[in-house]
Amino acid sequence: MSTPLATPLEETAATAENQYVQVNGNTIAYRSIGSGSPIVLANRMRGTLDTWDPLFLDKLAERHTVITFDYPGVGYSSGTLPDDLGQVASFVNDFTTAIKLDKFAMLGWSWGGFTTQTLLLDQPERVTHAILVGTNPPGPGQLPIQQVFIERAMKPVNDLDDEEVLFFEPKSEFSRAAAKASHERIYARPDVVSKIPSQLEQFLVYLKAAEAFGEDTLGRRARLTQTRTPMLVISGDNDTSTAGQNWFPLIGLLRNAQFVFYPEAGHGPQHQYPELSAEYIADFIARTSK
Repeated sequence: MSTPLATPLEETAATAENQYVQVNGNTIAYRSIGSGSPIVLANRMRGTLDTWDPLFLDKLAERHTVITFDYPGVGYSSGTLPDDLGQVASFVNDFTTAIKLDKFAMLGWSWGGFTTQTLLLDQPERVTHAILVGTNPPGPGQLPIQQVFIERAMKPVNDLDDEEVLFFEPKSEFSRAAAKASHERIYARPDVVSKIPSQLEQFLVYLKAAEAFGEDTLGRRARLTQTRTPMLVISGDNDTSTAGQNWFPLIGLLRNAQFVFYPEAGHGPQHQYPELSAEYIADFIARTSK
């Protein structure tokens, strides 16, 4: 299968303006760039519309309509973020309906990966492909989050030094250089910091939802092994938050999953390898579409 030729984007991640839609009484902010079949991106803990690497989004938008959004009560959106991933997935279902999407591929990074898996299981007719980046499967027995990650993640504001630890591999000169380049692309947009959740009570909402996802009292892990929806798991080999190795016990059990592990990479592999990640994702969707 040949790769479609890239076409210049009329609107890029750097120039895209916020759009707004009403969802369950809340004003939800989102952005849309590119053309082609839609891919909806669910963000990490504390992530906003502004904290995706624009190079990653632009490269993905060469072959897809890329839709990013802020959860209720996060970033530019009003409302309150639920502390239950079933409710978060229900919100995503309602949001995508409000912007007139029927079926779509969905990418979830970290906490957004929990959301993506939950929506995939709760609304399997909506999600055509699941791309799970820097995230864990449901269920106990995982390699735990490391203290070094927790210490940085709980700071009200993170600088480049923090980002190297949180999302990259600080022992690697290559990864540190990628961290700096990604940071500069993200922060080229003005006033990124003010929209990032910075209060402990906000952090606790994310953490409560993640804890329940790990306990898996609803049996999502077993249900994940039954789905035939194509899944692509992208991980760094040194993720101190959601270790990619936590997927290993499911290899041979998942029915339609593929795996990519990047070297000298951490919790944000798509920001360290933005163009390569976008190409992998677009090729994966093209080659596994019916």
